[in-house]
Amino acid sequence: MLRKQSTQKDFFDSYVYERLLPKEHILLDIRQNLNFSFIGEETKSFYSDDTRGRPPFAAEVIFKMLFLEFSYSLSDYEVVEQVKTNILFRYFVGLGISQDTPDDTTLVKFRTRLGEAGFKRLFDRIVEQARQKGLIKGRLKILDATHIQADIALQGTVNFLRQARKVIVRKISKSQPEEAAILNQKYVNEDKLFTPPTNEQIKEELSCSREFIKEIKNTFNPGTEELLALLETAVNQQEKKTDNPGHSQPEEIISLTDTDARFGCKSEKKRFVGYKAHISLDAESNIVTSLRTIGGNRNEGAHQEVQKLLEDDELKDITHQAVCADSLYDSYENRVQIHKKEMRAFIPSRTKTGKIKTRLENFIYDKTQDTLICPQGYSPISKTNQEQGTLYIFSTAQCKNCPGIHNCPAPNYGRIRVFVSNDYRLKLVDNIPAKLDAFIKRKGIERKFGEVKKWHGLARARYRQRWRVAIQSFMTFSVVNIKRIVALLSSPPAYVLCKVGFG
Repeated sequence: MLRKQSTQKDFFDSYVYERLLPKEHILLDIRQNLNFSFIGEETKSFYSDDTRGRPPFAAEVIFKMLFLEFSYSLSDYEVVEQVKTNILFRYFVGLGISQDTPDDTTLVKFRTRLGEAGFKRLFDRIVEQARQKGLIKGRLKILDATHIQADIALQGTVNFLRQARKVIVRKISKSQPEEAAILNQKYVNEDKLFTPPTNEQIKEELSCSREFIKEIKNTFNPGTEELLALLETAVNQQEKKTDNPGHSQPEEIISLTDTDARFGCKSEKKRFVGYKAHISLDAESNIVTSLRTIGGNRNEGAHQEVQKLLEDDELKDITHQAVCADSLYDSYENRVQIHKKEMRAFIPSRTKTGKIKTRLENFIYDKTQDTLICPQGYSPISKTNQEQGTLYIFSTAQCKNCPGIHNCPAPNYGRIRVFVSNDYRLKLVDNIPAKLDAFIKRKGIERKFGEVKKWHGLARARYRQRWRVAIQSFMTFSVVNIKRIVALLSSPPAYVLCKVGFG
């Protein structure tokens, strides 16, 4: 049964806190302006109703300790020591002077108990408080993702396969030491390769691993199913990669310690291994409204990923007038689903436009009449709907004396034909003066990414496996959201959390 947060004030605690706490501090403002009682409500279902045994610490206390941990880039052990000795931290989490302090193992169990789903609930409730306080304006939503480097060391194909066989043999040795000794002599290679492997070396390791898998499946299987399946998948992937050098393997397994980490690209030339935090940001308040942690190989601009973020916002009753994103999100599918939700899509073209499309930017699309109007105000004399768009036909009689004729397509058989694709038609619908202002505001999301990476450690994963990294993302953006909420509610000067000092 979950222990409730005590609301009673001890006389001694009050005496100590009144004399030792600073008069002003962001932690005091957070405690005053935000209601954390929802934590007990949202985490109740993760605990047993059994009243036997000692009740666990209040979930609100543990969450606030995690808040401090991610605010000041501390480890589990360090935040426990700080709460024991730092009066401000102890007051913030809601512990009395004489009360026991949760240890670092309690923090680990709390994260494991709640998992990704539980921390998403807590993140959503913080966003809900911001919405209820009227801080989320709902004018412009910005979408983008930032990479998170995985907490692993890259080994290379040969070293990875050797390590996998070694780990499986070690696991077998716990129950069958004699058989494991034979396998160790036959398949385990302790040498590490420090130079790029040749194709012959890779093929030799793949062959050895394939024989190893076959023998283990036929003879041994004492709890090695998961590791063996992992090795077999890696061997299959590498064999395809070796047989087809130009064939990419987006789901390539890179590490045994973090099997969810994937190769991704920060740019055309820069690669990384890890994950991406894909977020939706309210441009006016700079509050992150929705968040998803995806593999580094996933394309955040894919319409499935965009749809999930938009749906997350809808479930929180958060709506905006427009969505702004970079050119990676430039697709017909994204524009269609954004328009279906009655929002404008301010997304630049992914590729440089040619002369014809540059000329089209000066045209106006009338959505009510479903027609194209040239810069001089003329309408087409006819149009033809085609599979990929619409062909608009203008009369040269109207255009021959037009001063802007040189900016239009050349006449063809006495007519000027302008083809507008379905995607480009949606771009013309969103081609309004507010679009430029939205592109300027979009840069604000880069500052948010800089904040979480520089001050809160999101540049590198603290944990391994995607669901644990998702917890890190939810806690990190919960911290910056809470800081932003307090900054918007409080009078200037704004406070800044520092990595050192704790006070």
